[in-house]
Amino acid sequence: MDDFFTRIVSLTSYLRDRLIHFVEDLLFRDVSRFFHIPAIPSYRPHSRSPCCTYQSSPKNCSPSFEPSDYGTHILIPGRRVRTGSHVAVTKYSSLSFCAIFQGLTFPLYSFKCTCKLGLSYLGDTFSYLRRCCRHLRHIHVGVRSFIVRVRRTLQGSSEDIGWLQKYPELPPVEDGTARYMELLHSIRNGEHSLPNSFVYLLIPGLFSNHGPLYFVNTKKFFSKMGLSCHIAKIHSEASVERNAWELKQCIEELYWGSSKRVMLLGHSKGGIDAAAALSIYWSDLETKVAGLALVQSPYGGTPIASDILREGQIVDKEARRIMEFIICKIIKGDMRALDDLTYEKRKEFITHHALPYDRIPIISFHTQARMAPGVLATMSHIAHAELPWLPLPSFGSCEVDSARTNPTKVPIIIPLSAAMAVCALHLRLRYGEESDGLVMRRDAEVPGSVVVRPDRKLDHGWMVYSSKRGGCEADASEMCEALLTQLVEIRKGRHGESIMAQAVFENEFEQF
Repeated sequence: MDDFFTRIVSLTSYLRDRLIHFVEDLLFRDVSRFFHIPAIPSYRPHSRSPCCTYQSSPKNCSPSFEPSDYGTHILIPGRRVRTGSHVAVTKYSSLSFCAIFQGLTFPLYSFKCTCKLGLSYLGDTFSYLRRCCRHLRHIHVGVRSFIVRVRRTLQGSSEDIGWLQKYPELPPVEDGTARYMELLHSIRNGEHSLPNSFVYLLIPGLFSNHGPLYFVNTKKFFSKMGLSCHIAKIHSEASVERNAWELKQCIEELYWGSSKRVMLLGHSKGGIDAAAALSIYWSDLETKVAGLALVQSPYGGTPIASDILREGQIVDKEARRIMEFIICKIIKGDMRALDDLTYEKRKEFITHHALPYDRIPIISFHTQARMAPGVLATMSHIAHAELPWLPLPSFGSCEVDSARTNPTKVPIIIPLSAAMAVCALHLRLRYGEESDGLVMRRDAEVPGSVVVRPDRKLDHGWMVYSSKRGGCEADASEMCEALLTQLVEIRKGRHGESIMAQAVFENEFEQF
């Protein structure tokens, strides 16, 4: 009977050891690693055999337990157990102590494991919350950036239009519209008073290289009156500073070749190029230039260029890439030609290069585009193409029509006035300002100049491509003549005033 109980105790001890070993491998090892607790040595039975073996008896079919070769280890302290002829008295051993210590510390390990699992769950939760906060922060920044872009796009150039009139330190303008209309009426009646003592230089604007008839009719009109008139050969799609240098060279060549001062008349960007030449190289051109007339020139800038190239608005990069492709790849020009017409660039240039408005007479001319429905049918003749005639059989006739052997000129016309009317309508609806289709009227007034504001509605391209004559209205050539005539008068008046002032000063000096 004692042998039977001894074997039961041995079996339960073995099962206990295996269970503790299993739990230790599952949980306690990871918990000890997490909390940096050194592992407690555990009793591991030899792999050779357990503390007892199970055998079946062929006689009575009842199980029997045999002790292993290492002896019987019955973990019952202070008790005698009879095992055959041997009596085993066990005491507290190191193995039994480890097993008991593991059993006592099992709740502590369970608590540590629970804490580990809870901390791991909290750590994952906090990490997820941090990622959510970071993602929400990015979304917030993106939404704010989009709102700023939308506001900047909707605002456009509303705060930049007419900025020249907002600076009190700039000189005021003088209205010369009444005198201009008088001179234009006299020219219409055949009274031409433009002197031959000057060389008249016409400066074309942006994209003029692709319009061969740019200023051609005006040059012919001046040449028929016996005046020395030239069209500046510049690259219209180049930057303002580059064209200013080329104009300086052209003015000096005309002055050295004729010994006459040069009167400048620039249209659109050509007026800005001419003003830049005087601003940058005034010390070299002071004795060579007699006056400057700016016709429909965006001296303060234009919203068309600013709205396309403004940074920080919606699709700003895409718009710039499209314009770079058109100007640089198709037209073979310089992107700075359009960039120099923005309000930002014009403010920067005028700040660093002041125009000598008190040393030279200047006229600013600007108009308003017509937006009536009839303008949609108006076509502008910008160039012509030459088509050779094909040889045709004479069918026995020896005479060949000479017209068939000469090339035929086919006019190239485009609805330029209709395009200007659409642009003017867009600018009026968006900003509430009048324009000629490309240039706002307030941005075309140069500080310190004599401003001409005709009531007649003319678009931006009419002054250079119009050739209408014989009607009740003046054409572009006559209007340019009136501008230059008024410029000569202003120069004479200033020159007379300077002579009178000098004479008064000499008389006062003699009396003193």
